[in-house]
Amino acid sequence: MSERLRRVAGIRSLQLGETKVTYVPDGVVQLSPHHWFPDTRDADYGDYLDEAGYFVASAGGLLVERGDRALLIDSGLGPVSTPAEPDSIVGVMQGGTLPDHLTRLGRPADRIEAVAFTHLHGDHVGWVDHEALSGPEFLFSEGEWQHRDVVHHAPPAETLKAMEPRVRTVADGEEIFPGVHVLLTPGHTPGHAAYVIDGGDRRLIAFGDVFHTPLQITHPEWRVAVDHDPEGAIAFRRRLASRLAEPGTVGFGIHFADVQFGRVVPGDGGVPGWEPVDG
Repeated sequence: MSERLRRVAGIRSLQLGETKVTYVPDGVVQLSPHHWFPDTRDADYGDYLDEAGYFVASAGGLLVERGDRALLIDSGLGPVSTPAEPDSIVGVMQGGTLPDHLTRLGRPADRIEAVAFTHLHGDHVGWVDHEALSGPEFLFSEGEWQHRDVVHHAPPAETLKAMEPRVRTVADGEEIFPGVHVLLTPGHTPGHAAYVIDGGDRRLIAFGDVFHTPLQITHPEWRVAVDHDPEGAIAFRRRLASRLAEPGTVGFGIHFADVQFGRVVPGDGGVPGWEPVDG
């Protein structure tokens, strides 16, 4: 598993009863460990860092298909290419492949009815101002959209204004697609949302940026420098880690390198950890 912790994810699918979920790659973001988790030490990172000393955070979307219908959760970075800057919280950011991958999967944007966003950060709302994502409705939690002007790293004001006619706000517990319900998880941003997908004898929780790396499953107490409400985010990490450990529950971590689908299992001394699920 250690090699997968340091590589970018490719297309990977999971069947949940009548619902199929597929990770759709767009690119990658390198996360600087000491900047991202300011209270941690080198010894905390184990096998998770790449050769340049960064966490590898995959970026893209989760395609949810049921029959002829399709929903996309998040949309990656968009056509972005920036180099690493010294002493920055992120290293290389590279995006731009999501539309081609959607087409390859037989689901170009005109065959997707809505994009449900976990939050407004730029590595989750890529393509919102591009022709490649010109058709679907945009879904945000009411709290996230109401506070769009105070969310750091959100798109610029002109982009938000252009998006507004296509935005529909959703509430905690609302079913937005067959078997897909909103789960509010504020902390990383004011109105961050996860999405619970029920299918057959399993359910999947796509938790966005509640967690950025599997290490946080074991260490939900780590403070994240970019969280809007650090203490609130820690509380939701603890709560969601417990929920992910329930029988029949699979998690989806968009930034979890190449181990995005997984379950929370007890490790040494009962300490929870992340176990990849590949089918």
